[in-house]
Order: sequence, then C-alpha cells, then structure tokens
Amino acid sequence: MIELVGQKCEACRRGAPPATEAEIAEFSRQIPEWEIVDRGGIPALERVFRFGDFVAAMAFTNRVGELAEEQGHHPALLTEWGRVTVTWWTHKIRNLHVNDFVMAAKTDAAFQGD
Repeated sequence: MIELVGQKCEACRRGAPPATEAEIAEFSRQIPEWEIVDRGGIPALERVFRFGDFVAAMAFTNRVGELAEEQGHHPALLTEWGRVTVTWWTHKIRNLHVNDFVMAAKTDAAFQGD
C-alpha cells in the first residue's frame, strides 16, 4: 500500500488518467474523513475542519495554502468562523487524480499539528 502523506504531487497534464476505482477504494481508506462530492459534474474530495475560533481557522487555511504552493496543486478553500472547508480535485482533467488523495492526506497531517 502506498502511504499517501509521504508522496509528492506529480505534474499533471490534460489527458492524464484519473484515479482508478481501485485506487480510489485503496486511498479512501487512508483519508476516511473525506467525502467524494459532485461539484458541477466533477468529482472532488471534500472535508470540513472545525476550530474554536476564526483565528485558528485562518491559520489552518494559511498552512494548507503553503502546502498547496509547495506541491503545485491548489484546492478550493472556504474559511468561516470556526471551520474550513477544503475541496481537492484536479482542474486539468476535471476529475480525481492520485494527487488529490496525496493532498488530502497532507491536509489531514497539517490538521493533526493543531
């Protein structure tokens, strides 16, 4: 089994293969708090993280942003009082890619640091 949190995102181009059903099943076990949601016909990974206040939510948002820049893969982030919704999908293929699961695992690890 590939440990997602230790992986690095690979460059992804249009036409890159989406995650297979087998990969989705395997990787989903490593990120059990994440849901696969439909956003305008595009599957995405999404999780809501909860915090005690806006300052903590904003600090987490910034950590996720730094991770995204390091890996060259960027999520949708919605920061509200006491919560941050993170949504990962691969824009170029309009689908889920292994990179999305890697970044979900890295996001979980960043949350564990709180």
